[in-house]
Amino acid sequence: MLKKKYLSLLTLVLCMVLVLAACSGKTSSNEEASSNGNGNGTGEPQDGGTLRLGLSANPKTLDPIKYTGVYESQIMRMVSDTLVVYSKDLSEIQPSLATSWEVSEDMKEYTFTLRDDVFFQPGEYQDGRQMTAEDVKYSLERSAKESAMNRLRGVTSVEVSGEFEVKLHLESPNAALLAMLTDAGNMIIAKEEVEGWGDNFGSNVVGTGPFQIKNWQQDQQVELVRHDKYWGEKPHLDGVTVKIISDPNMMTNALRSGDIDIATDVKGQNRELIKQDTNLELISKSALATVYLDLNNKVGPTADTKVREAIYKATNVEEIVQGVNQWGGAVPSLLPIPKDSWGYDESLEALVPTYDPEAAKALLSEAGYPDGFKTEIYVAESRVPYATIFQNQMKENLNIDVEIKTVEWGTYSDTVSKGNAPMSIGGWTWYPDPYFYLYQLFHTDQLGALGNGKGYENAEVDELLNRAVSETVDQAERATLYQEALKLILKDVPRIELENTEAAAGITKKVKGFDVSPDFSISIVNPNGTNVWLEK
Repeated sequence: MLKKKYLSLLTLVLCMVLVLAACSGKTSSNEEASSNGNGNGTGEPQDGGTLRLGLSANPKTLDPIKYTGVYESQIMRMVSDTLVVYSKDLSEIQPSLATSWEVSEDMKEYTFTLRDDVFFQPGEYQDGRQMTAEDVKYSLERSAKESAMNRLRGVTSVEVSGEFEVKLHLESPNAALLAMLTDAGNMIIAKEEVEGWGDNFGSNVVGTGPFQIKNWQQDQQVELVRHDKYWGEKPHLDGVTVKIISDPNMMTNALRSGDIDIATDVKGQNRELIKQDTNLELISKSALATVYLDLNNKVGPTADTKVREAIYKATNVEEIVQGVNQWGGAVPSLLPIPKDSWGYDESLEALVPTYDPEAAKALLSEAGYPDGFKTEIYVAESRVPYATIFQNQMKENLNIDVEIKTVEWGTYSDTVSKGNAPMSIGGWTWYPDPYFYLYQLFHTDQLGALGNGKGYENAEVDELLNRAVSETVDQAERATLYQEALKLILKDVPRIELENTEAAAGITKKVKGFDVSPDFSISIVNPNGTNVWLEK
């Protein structure tokens, strides 16, 4: 067995962002975040108080194998724990319920040594007993077999090799396993509670985390109280009340009036309202989130690489991003992975088609469409502003008539995944490992899935993506393979990169120790050193 050292990732690159479209100057989002008092200032932490957190969407379930939205995981992470976690800046994997791990020579067996001082929260079907390796086996095998989102792909079994030791057996090598294990879908739970509650477990989750569920008023709020036998650093807070506020304007109003202490998912003009309020602070940072415009690689005019390149050259990406984000919160993107991913290589930006309408016209004519053509673009309601600006650019620059098809999420997902959308605008958010972007969105294994509904196929890319998770766990070596794959992907022009989105939150100045995360997770108490407190 080779000792698996904690992943040493590249330093995250925080991109410069436009705060106001009307302004000619640029403001660094990093400077914006550091200028606020988000817990990095002076003052001794104080215990007590209940934090009131605004959540922008209503959670349906907190069951690890059933959740589908990031907003659900934001609550789950306060209640349950994973074997490993990311550091605050997502630069490395750190211990949580597991203290150390080893990887076999063939990369198909991961051995984890577990903490022996972890206790579940008291529940209906157990009284707060100690967590053992059997609980890890039960939780992870449940995820591997039943997860709605396949969040533990490739794990065939979990072996209990000691009271506080487990071995994960993989079907094939996967260097991205540790990143997978940080997912909320792979949290450790008590078997008695799952079986006892049955279908209602999702509303009565019991974990090992810093807070436990006291009361859940559906569609209104979730009350959490401190877990007194939490294994990590004692939470400064007595509890957290999560208030469901789906309307973004109501969310900001609730923050300004003092009804909540933290407003999440702050966008649009509300960013400026919070910045101008002297009692509040806006934290906004580059995130692992991309928005892109997929072009059908299989059917219609865009099956031709020249047509795709012409469309890219006729797209003024900066105009789209600034038009949609008039109050900041995003920057134009260039590569199929976000800038905060450790696989990002700035030198590859030179391979991206540049805005050149005249060259675009020549390419389209060369491809056999001198007079343009008619097509459709599928979008969810939130993406209509992007599509509208793109529609105008295509008509003006290439005489391409783009009909905008605004559909609800289920229809969008079904249409795109089946390859029936000539064009579509989507977004993707995950972890720093390029695997979660490039494999999911460009590997032929994902044909028929939402990520690769565009129908991109390249055998050389497949081989590189497979090698990047099967040959080594060394990050530098894996990055090189991903960058080789990126070169081929960029040459094929399968889609248009639009923006890297920021993660943003508004807080009252009494909130200390809180920061936004590039993966949109919310940390109140975390083994990575986070422990939020309220200044009295």
